Amino acid sequence: MKIQWNYKNDLEIFETRGEESTPYLSFRALDDLGMVKNGFSTRMGGASQGKFATMNFSYSRGDDPDHVLENFTRMAAALGVDRDRMVASYQTHTTNVRRVTKEDLGKGVVRTRDYRDVDGLITNLPGVTLVTFYADCVPLYLVDPVKKAIGLSHSGWRGTVARMGRETVEAMKREFGTDPQDLVACIGPSICEDCFEVGGEVVEAFCQAFAPEHHPALFWPGVGPGKYQLDLWAANQIILEEAGVPAKQIHTTNICTKCNSDYLFSHRTVGEERGNLAAFLCLKGDALSDGK
Repeated sequence: MKIQWNYKNDLEIFETRGEESTPYLSFRALDDLGMVKNGFSTRMGGASQGKFATMNFSYSRGDDPDHVLENFTRMAAALGVDRDRMVASYQTHTTNVRRVTKEDLGKGVVRTRDYRDVDGLITNLPGVTLVTFYADCVPLYLVDPVKKAIGLSHSGWRGTVARMGRETVEAMKREFGTDPQDLVACIGPSICEDCFEVGGEVVEAFCQAFAPEHHPALFWPGVGPGKYQLDLWAANQIILEEAGVPAKQIHTTNICTKCNSDYLFSHRTVGEERGNLAAFLCLKGDALSDGK
């Protein structure tokens, strides 16, 4: 399966060959570390049908739960991870970050979550795959190769204004002793600045949240009166740099979910009548067999 993107990009497309090929996107910068498995799903290669076709990871939008579970099964096989050791967020546009432990294994994937209002996940357990969900919002991948810890967070415009990236870095500092200077960060596929039109109230929130010198890079007048174009990629780059992550260690895709809505679910394209994409991040190894 060959996917043609509208944007040249710094992502590499991987495929699992066979009767049910499961393509996904993977950051080379994270692959090169040799210590994690990472992926970002497409709409291709799943079991879901109709408006959810075909690789939907949401149990809450009306899709057949068996199809959603099968999609997790296929993605786990493609990534080479254990489906039953995946742990999913419960996103409500907060900046809450949860440390994932052995007790969380399978939550949100094969068993019910006993938490909510969690838009970010962190862990230092090998073999545990963090999962977060998207349809235009920004996925943030964080890897600490020194303390061997990872973070994966969902950052829409509300999360970006509230600095979800910084909150995730701070959680990793608090829980694992992470030095932000050691982090490798990736800003994943999401809506681009040309597609993300917002009103004045959103721009005002960004005016309040970011120093004036950043405003020209973040937003500019759109086509209609009172409309603006907003760059979430640039905003999250600024946030991660201000949190102490070196600029050279931040890698930003230029794949837009709306520009590529044939291949990626986009809320701005179809609204609520859709499935969800998912981001995946896992430390290599097996915490359970290691007795950690």
